[in-house]
Amino acid sequence: MSSANVTAVLGPTNTGKTHLAVERLCGHASGIIGFPLRLLAREVYEKVVAIKGEKLVALITGEEKIVPEGARYFLCTVESMPADREVAFVAIDEGQVAADPERGHVFTDRLLHARGYAETMILGSETLRPLIRKLLPDAEIITRPRFSTLSYAGSKKLSRLPRRCAIVAFTATEVYALAEMLRRQKGGAAVVMGSLSPRTRNAQVAMYQSGEVDYLVATDAIGMGLNMDIAHVAFASLGKFDGRRQRRLMLSEMAQIAGRAGRYQKDGTFGTVQLGTAAAAAFTPEEIEGLEGHRFEALEHLVWRNTELDFNTLPRLIGALDARPPRVELQRGDDAIDLAVLKRLAGEPWVMERTPGPRGVSRLWAACGLPDYRKTGAEQHARLVGRVFRHLSEGDGKLPEAWIASELAHLDRVTGDVETLADRIAGARTWTYVAHRPDWLADAPHWAERTRAVEDRLSDALHAALTQRFVDRRTAVLLRDLKARGQDQRVEIDPDGSVAVEGEVIGRLDGFRFTVDQQARAGEQRLLLAAAERYLVKELARRAALLGEAGDDAFGLDFTGRMPPRLLWNGARVGALRKGRDAMTPRLELDRSLASLSIDDRRRVAARLEQWFAAALARELGPLVRLAALRDQVSPVARGLIVRLIETLGALKRGDAGDQVEALPRADRQALTAAGVRLGVVHVFVAAALRPEPTRWRLALWAVWNEIAALPPLPQPGRVSIAADDGLPPGFVEAAGFWRIGSEAVRIDMVDRLARAIHGRREGRAPFIPDPNWAASAGLTRDGLARLMRALGYRLQLVDGAAHFAWRGHRRPAPPNDVASAAGTLPTSPFSILASMKGR
Repeated sequence: MSSANVTAVLGPTNTGKTHLAVERLCGHASGIIGFPLRLLAREVYEKVVAIKGEKLVALITGEEKIVPEGARYFLCTVESMPADREVAFVAIDEGQVAADPERGHVFTDRLLHARGYAETMILGSETLRPLIRKLLPDAEIITRPRFSTLSYAGSKKLSRLPRRCAIVAFTATEVYALAEMLRRQKGGAAVVMGSLSPRTRNAQVAMYQSGEVDYLVATDAIGMGLNMDIAHVAFASLGKFDGRRQRRLMLSEMAQIAGRAGRYQKDGTFGTVQLGTAAAAAFTPEEIEGLEGHRFEALEHLVWRNTELDFNTLPRLIGALDARPPRVELQRGDDAIDLAVLKRLAGEPWVMERTPGPRGVSRLWAACGLPDYRKTGAEQHARLVGRVFRHLSEGDGKLPEAWIASELAHLDRVTGDVETLADRIAGARTWTYVAHRPDWLADAPHWAERTRAVEDRLSDALHAALTQRFVDRRTAVLLRDLKARGQDQRVEIDPDGSVAVEGEVIGRLDGFRFTVDQQARAGEQRLLLAAAERYLVKELARRAALLGEAGDDAFGLDFTGRMPPRLLWNGARVGALRKGRDAMTPRLELDRSLASLSIDDRRRVAARLEQWFAAALARELGPLVRLAALRDQVSPVARGLIVRLIETLGALKRGDAGDQVEALPRADRQALTAAGVRLGVVHVFVAAALRPEPTRWRLALWAVWNEIAALPPLPQPGRVSIAADDGLPPGFVEAAGFWRIGSEAVRIDMVDRLARAIHGRREGRAPFIPDPNWAASAGLTRDGLARLMRALGYRLQLVDGAAHFAWRGHRRPAPPNDVASAAGTLPTSPFSILASMKGR
C-alpha cells in the first residue's frame, strides 16, 4: 500500500484530469492507464496512437486486445490492467468508482497496489480526499478547478429545452418514451444507455456530435467520462433503482451527470424537465447550491475484496473471498456476480468432483469471471458459467467449437426490434469475452474475429433501428425551415465550418465548398441547400475578398501523391495545377466550388493565386527561376543548355548534352556555375534543386507536365539512394534527382562526388581497391557499388585473389533499356574528360 510518488488529482467534471494523465503518460518511457469504460479506453487509445504510433500502444479490455510486440503504453479498463508489467507511469481514472458495490473492489485494489516506478496518478472526485488521506498518507493531493461554470437553469417543458441538450432518465422505458416525444416535437434524438454495445453508443454519440440531432436521451451512463458537446442537462427523474431499492440520487451522482454540461471553457446548465407527472423531479435548494459550488458529501468507505486467494480447495477460496477488510475505511460490498455464481456452483456435487486441487479451483474461478452482459442474475448466469466450466474441466480443456458456432449462429440475426437486438448484442459480447481467453479455445484468434464481426453487425443494425425509431430527419429539416421563413441572414457559420440555420447544423462549408449532411435523402438535400443558399452567396463573396487580401502563409500546395496537385487556402481546396506551356509554367485552374462567384471575384481569386504561386516558385525553386532568367545573357550554346535544364527541371545527363557542354565559352561556364549549375561527370544539374522541398515541387511540376495519374511516396529527406523497382512511373527516379543503377538509384550529386573520388584514387588503367567508405556514402550495398563502378566505366579484376577495379572505358554502346550500363551510351565518356584533365 505504498503511497510514494503517488499524486491524487481530484476535482469535479471538466477539469482536464484525463487530459493531464495522457500528457504524463506520453512523457514517460512506459505506462498504463485504467479507465472505467471500454469506450473511454478506446477513445484515449486512439489519441495516444496518434502521438506515439501503433507499434508502441496497446489496448486491453475484456472484449478487445490489441497488444503489439514491444508495446510500452497500455490503455485498459481497470479490470484488465496487466499486473505483471513494470512501467514508469500508472494512472487510475474515476477513482471514486471504488465505492461501487459491484465493481468497487477492483478499483480499490488498483488504488492501493497498482504503482508506476516513477509516478502514479489517481484521478477522481473530490469526495475521495478523506480516504486518500487515510489510506495513502504520503500521497500528494492536487485539486483542479472546473474550466467552466455550471449553473441551475430551472425546470423546462420538453418543447422548451434548448439545443445541444441531454435528457437523463433511469430506465429503458423512460428513455424510449422521451426519445419518441422528441422525435415528434424536435425531429429526433440520439439514445445512450449502458446496455448498448460500445459500437452502437459510438454511432449514436457521433450522430449527436455531428449535429444531425440536437438532443440526447440517456441513462446515467453519460456520467462516466463521455465528453460531448452538451450545453444543458435536464433530469427527467432524480431517483433510480440501484439493484436493491428505489432511492434518490446522491449529490455526487447528480454532479457526475450534470457535469457533462459545458466542456472545457464553455459554460453549462442543468435543470429538470416537466413531464406533467404528479411527482415532478425537483432539486432542493441545498442540492442546487452543492452542484453549483461542487461541494459533495465525502466518501466514508471503499469497497474491498481480498486479493490474496487460496486455490487449494473451494471452501478455502470462498473463505478468502469472504475475508474481512484490514481497515475500517474499507468494507466488503454485497457479493459481486462472480462471487455469487461461485457460491452457487460450489454446492454442486459435480463441481466439487472436478475441483480436487488448485488447478481446478483456479479454472472454476476464472470461469466465474465471465461477465453477465445480459443481466440475467446470478441464478441463470450460473448455468452458463457451469456449462463453460464443465467443458474446461474435461477432455482437452477447451470449449467445443460446435457449441460456440451454434450460439453465434443463433445470435447472428439482424431482424427484430430495438430490445431484441440489444439482447442479442449482450449475448454476442459474452462470446467476444470468451474469444479473448486463449486458454479456453483451440483457435482463439479465429473466434475473436468471428465474434467481433457478429457484434459489429448487430451493433450497426441496432444503431439503424434506433435512428429509424427515434429520428425523423425530414421533420427536423422542415421545422428548421419553418423557423427561418421570412428572416434574413438566418445561416450561421461556425469557425470549424459548420453551417447552421437558426442554430441547427445542416452541413459544412470548407473554403468555398458546401457539403450537405451525407445521410440526408435527396429531397432533404434540396431543402437544406435552399435553406443555406441565400446567405452562402454573400459568405462566398466575403471569402473571395479575404482570399484576395490574404498573406502568403495562408496558401499551400497539397501534393501527397494525389493528382493534380491542389492549391489550398487556409487548408481548403481552391485550385489545381494543370499542364501549361512548359514544365516550369503550369496552368492554374480554379476549383469548381468557386463557380458560383461573380466574374470579378473569380478574376481576383485567380490573380492572387497566380501571384502566390509565382512567389512560392521563386522561393522553392529559386535557382531554376534565376537560371531561366539568365537565358538572354549568354551565348546560344549556353541558352540551349539552359532550356534543356529547365525542361528536365534541373537535371540532365551529360551524355545527352556533351556537345553543348564542350562548346561552352569560359564566360558562360562561369555564369552557369555562379547560377548554381554543376557540370558534373555524369550529369549536368542544379545542386540546390535536389534538396527535399525543391524536390517535392519539382516532382509536382514534372507530374503535371507529364500528366501522371498518381505518384508513389516521395523519397525521404536525406536519402542518397532509393529502390528503383519496376512499379515506379517511368521517369520518376530521374525526375527525383536519382540515377538508376540496376535495382537501386543514387542521387546524382552523390554520383558526381563519388565519380570524382574514384578518379582521384586511380592511376591510369592500373587496378585499385575501392575505398570501403564509398558504398556507405552512396547508401549502396557492396554489390550496388560494383554495379555503379561498372556503369562509370570500371571493370572488376582479381589481383592475387582480391577484388580490384580498373578503368576500361565504355567498350560498346549499351542497349537503351540497360540502365546498369547507361553510361556506355554517352558519345563522350566523362572519364575521358577527367583523364585529359589529369594529364594537364
